[in-house]
Amino acid sequence: MYLGRVVGCVWSTVKDPSLLGQRLLVVQPITPGRVDNGKPLICLDSTGAGAGETVYWVKGKEASFPFGVPEVIADTTIVGIVDTIHLAKAAASAALDPASASTVETRRTPLRGATKKGRRC
Repeated sequence: MYLGRVVGCVWSTVKDPSLLGQRLLVVQPITPGRVDNGKPLICLDSTGAGAGETVYWVKGKEASFPFGVPEVIADTTIVGIVDTIHLAKAAASAALDPASASTVETRRTPLRGATKKGRRC
């Protein structure tokens, strides 16, 4: 899983039939310190994320898993919305155990039909 920030939406009038009704969002990959990390990419949204939110996203075969059967054609999918990122503990423990360098908490969201009122994306 990777961290990212939703920076925009994509509208498409012609697309693969498996993508009908699916939201496409532009995601800027970020580090746990919320610094941009690479080029923006297009992700399917399985959580109802909105513009400016910090999200978890996956790539590869796992990107189609949140949508069930029949599988959608997806290379990248948003699978969680991040509530908080704790880095204070990470700075102290990074020297002792690099594997526990950061802690990220996410909230559970419905996988299908999730919408947020008042959001453009």
